[in-house]
Amino acid sequence: MTPLRIIFTALLPFAAGYFMSYLLRAVNAVVAPDLVRDAGLSPSQLGLLTAAYLGAFALFQLPLGVLLDRYGPRKVQAGLLSIAALGSLAFAWAPGFTSLFAARAVIGLGFSAGLMASYKSSATWVPLERRSLANTAIMSVGALGVVVATEPTEYLVTLIGWRNAFTAFAGVILCAAAFILVVAPKKDTVGTPAPFREQFAQMVAIMKRPLFWRVAPLLGLTSGVQIGIQTLWAGPWFRDVMGLTREEVARHLLWMAVAFMVGILSVGVIADRLGKRGVSPMKVMLGFNLVYFLAQALIVFRIEALIFPAWLAVAAFGQVAILAFPWFAAHIGKDLAGRANATINFAMFVAAFAAQYLVGIIIGLFPATAAGYDASAYSWAIGLFLLAQIAGFIWYVIESPHKERVSD
Repeated sequence: MTPLRIIFTALLPFAAGYFMSYLLRAVNAVVAPDLVRDAGLSPSQLGLLTAAYLGAFALFQLPLGVLLDRYGPRKVQAGLLSIAALGSLAFAWAPGFTSLFAARAVIGLGFSAGLMASYKSSATWVPLERRSLANTAIMSVGALGVVVATEPTEYLVTLIGWRNAFTAFAGVILCAAAFILVVAPKKDTVGTPAPFREQFAQMVAIMKRPLFWRVAPLLGLTSGVQIGIQTLWAGPWFRDVMGLTREEVARHLLWMAVAFMVGILSVGVIADRLGKRGVSPMKVMLGFNLVYFLAQALIVFRIEALIFPAWLAVAAFGQVAILAFPWFAAHIGKDLAGRANATINFAMFVAAFAAQYLVGIIIGLFPATAAGYDASAYSWAIGLFLLAQIAGFIWYVIESPHKERVSD
């Protein structure tokens, strides 16, 4: 296919699905006050409810890799988006915590192929040397979903209520599914798929490789913590630590979403340019990791003059692990690209689930204030996860004694 045809048929339709995936992933950062008010949620319940999306998302990553390699991203993504639409409709009319939790999990299941289907299509149609740029471009479209999940969603919820907003989301998700079925290439699998038993055995073999255990802690923690915090706890942080109104919180989340979109696309361009000069995407990722850690430290210690720029940096550079996907898949093999990417994505979303839920538990250990949650509770929660990320970074950069070495 020509480059333009690849963009408009093999990448854009899946990017549209990923747009909705990120919108629904991040929307609770804005509607959290409504959920707390209408369902009487505690901090840990709010964290668990929002993390239900991430938990179901993570659990389905392993079979997802097999399905993508066997049936192709077009069929898998369209089918799963239809499930996400049903989950959104169920969430709109759920009466209490249990039904909200179940519906949120169904939404997460339905969006579990959001990025992986895009990466699978990219691995099939885009040359290896341009995949980092293609993947970050797809993620930047997803970042538009985070943008829409801030002030635009706040306005929509004010206008029609959060339940009607989720009903509207269900309709848009179905349109995204139809778009993929109509536009995406029908021939999107490589070779003849192996039997299911063999495919699962191959995935288990990927997860047993020392290469996986070398990169998974770093990639999972850095990406997962950013997802868990930005898509829920950043909003309450702005309210409780900075004392912002609900409208001001939505505005700050909007700027973070813009930073995410611009940052991830810039990272892809930088990696693409440096790659032509012989600099590995992994080295680029590690450099941005250091900036990301510094930004989190500024938030933990509440350095007032730099606090909002630090949040923008967290948004912009929290997903640089995306640079490792084509690198990892290339080492595993093109025919296993779906499964290779799914194993890394699994690690990311397990970490994201843990971050989102455990931050809520830690916050709940501190007495509430008149305005909301205790400001120091956020520092303890974010600080503990920062230490875990630094440990993952050190684990990766230390010389590995195992035979399976990878040149970065």
